[in-house]
Amino acid sequence: MKLYDYWRSSAAFRMRIALNLKDLEYEREFIHLRRKDHISDAYLAVNPQGLVPALVDDDGTVLTQSMAMIEYLDETRPDGPRLIPMDAKGRARVRAISQAIACEIHPLNNLRVLRVLGSEFDIPEEDRNERWYKYWIAEGMQGLEGLLADGGSGLYAHGDTPTMADICLVPQVFNAERFGCDLSAYPTVLRVNANCIAETEFSSAFPDLQPDAE
Repeated sequence: MKLYDYWRSSAAFRMRIALNLKDLEYEREFIHLRRKDHISDAYLAVNPQGLVPALVDDDGTVLTQSMAMIEYLDETRPDGPRLIPMDAKGRARVRAISQAIACEIHPLNNLRVLRVLGSEFDIPEEDRNERWYKYWIAEGMQGLEGLLADGGSGLYAHGDTPTMADICLVPQVFNAERFGCDLSAYPTVLRVNANCIAETEFSSAFPDLQPDAE
């Protein structure tokens, strides 16, 4: 199994956590986004979207989009810890929390959006961080706090074992803190995050600990 990875990508961060939780061995190829490795002909042949991560299974199957990869791992490696609950209500809740992060919060604040705000709309970096990034983090985290505080969370986002919801939550909190966002209004988010990062499977996936970190 091969992971196309970049140390600072939130989606790649998710996959490192998922592979750790599943205790799967994998090789890595680093795709440097700032050097534009992701739009090289070689990488576009792997992932036509030019996004990281991408995952190539042992049989040559190429997978893109982190949440699809996580569900694939659960379905093809069912012997390891389940990242998606077995019951329908649990699956729906975990998917909803995951999508609230990966589809609502993350896309507005990823690198390519912030770059366009600067290059095409001449928005200074300070304004991008203060008026854009922090605004959308606050909007998203308020809703996420409500989802987590509905009674279904335990030690983790859903119950007392890590799921895809936690895999999505930890990179998002990491990035919010990196940009200096005040998260004190979201105690359930912070509690769940603290429980996650106390586990090696999460903490060893942190960006600064990766071989390609700068």
